[in-house]
Amino acid sequence: MPPLFFIGCFFEKENSRPLTITGKIGHVIDTGIGNISKIDRGRTVQQTRKAAVIGLGSMGWGAALSLLKAGFAVHGCDVRSEVLARLAENGGTSCTTPASAAGDADVILVYVVNSKQVEEVLFGPDGALETARPATVFLLCATMAPSATKAIAEKLEAAGMLVIDAPVSGGHVRALSGEITVMASGAPEAFDRAAGVLDAIAAKVFRLGDRAGPGSQVKMINQLLAGVHIAATAEAMTLAAKAGIDLKTLYEVIRVSAGSSWMFENRGEHIVSGDYTPRSAVNIFVKDLGIVTSEAETAGALTPLASAALSLFTEASEAGLGLEDDAAVAKILARKSGASLPGVRE
Repeated sequence: MPPLFFIGCFFEKENSRPLTITGKIGHVIDTGIGNISKIDRGRTVQQTRKAAVIGLGSMGWGAALSLLKAGFAVHGCDVRSEVLARLAENGGTSCTTPASAAGDADVILVYVVNSKQVEEVLFGPDGALETARPATVFLLCATMAPSATKAIAEKLEAAGMLVIDAPVSGGHVRALSGEITVMASGAPEAFDRAAGVLDAIAAKVFRLGDRAGPGSQVKMINQLLAGVHIAATAEAMTLAAKAGIDLKTLYEVIRVSAGSSWMFENRGEHIVSGDYTPRSAVNIFVKDLGIVTSEAETAGALTPLASAALSLFTEASEAGLGLEDDAAVAKILARKSGASLPGVRE
């Protein structure tokens, strides 16, 4: 692991003293909602060296490899035997149950798909809570409804565990390089104990509060924008194809123009190349935009763009595209408009 070093200071609020942050450059960012703990004010913590990763999909796999590169002993759990074999080849310990992965871990990262799966891998038969030691830190990295995150965190804390609500963003490439963004909230002690793990997997960790919930709320807003941007990218590329514009040329123009977004630059390339290998699947946004619209309805907020995007993702899933890359929503629009896209059979 690279050495920790000081990167500067800023004022938390008016008339407060400057705070010194340790970690990667830009690693810990206090939003003013939470508090940077004493550990971040100029001294380092004894790093925990044993971690477990439950769920080795694209983001969990990246986290596991980043931890191994940083010198951690990593136990990984997944339902796919081929993924477990790859983990062993890379120096990790393969486990077939969450309980077998959790027993020796100081920090447990949960990277499964949804709140139902989180409940199963933590509290179900052979779940992590069966073997986790008291004061183990659980990083809840799955995208969940804030209400679900709070309920799960309360159960873990009642069992004597520490919890960080820690949804992540950045895609599988940044996950592999240990440069994701973490939208985090939790007790200062949990951040202290998990400092080394967070430094290994993330370029930026936003401290959003001292309890579970705010992290998931911010991730929900991120997913609203991400889903709408993917749907807009699909719409723009399909319109261009219908108009006879060369998609590769269009992509090169738009990605350096005002109409671009991170999602256009990333998913637009998938459409241009006709590559729908799932990095993030259609079904993920059926779930995530479902969370957005449900939580918005509860709060009395209007989300017409998120609702329209959700309808498109749902239609794509029902058409059998649920496990394809989320850019595959373009196929639905192309079929309806009679447009031809690269790599798509008419």
